[in-house]
Amino acid sequence: MTTALLIGAGYVLGSMPWGYWLVRVVKHEDIRRHGSGNIGGTNVWRAYGWRLGLPVVFLDTAKGFAPALAGVLLASDLAGVLAGAAAMLGHWRPLFLKWQRGGKMVATCGGAFLGVAPIIGGIGAAVWVVVFLLFRYASLASILAALTLPVAAAVLGESWPVIIFAAGAALAVVVLHRANIARLRSGTENRFRFRRTAEPLA
Repeated sequence: MTTALLIGAGYVLGSMPWGYWLVRVVKHEDIRRHGSGNIGGTNVWRAYGWRLGLPVVFLDTAKGFAPALAGVLLASDLAGVLAGAAAMLGHWRPLFLKWQRGGKMVATCGGAFLGVAPIIGGIGAAVWVVVFLLFRYASLASILAALTLPVAAAVLGESWPVIIFAAGAALAVVVLHRANIARLRSGTENRFRFRRTAEPLA
């Protein structure tokens, strides 16, 4: 029963579309009509700058971290993994947006791993930061950071739920970035600009 409640709470927390809500409240606009159409922090940052983008990144990370950590502390690694995965699912298909497209789960995934396996989550975050600063492609940083997770989990001897979660999360992030991968291969992917443009590119 505890695990089921944690999974439900994880999905509800993950469904909170902070990028959509904050832009609605502050700018009275729909972030889905800008740039890539995603509700995540990267698209919000591109469209409206760091003052909105950074809080969205923090909140999207927190909504993965909280249920995953609660699962580990109240039940088991498996419960934490399931709650974190539910939060990721909620971010992708948010209840509060009537299950329409949400975000690509990267920040929420990072938060979930910080909750269930902090060292693995920290390694993934470090890879993201290094790749992003070197190449300024948020998509490339996200893909490589996600692919790092199962490798790091296996090498460091994490429990089997964490390893399976890492592999599944990596696959999900790669699949959701397949359009970005195509643009990276063709050389048409847009580099991140820290200063917002008049209309961000997808």
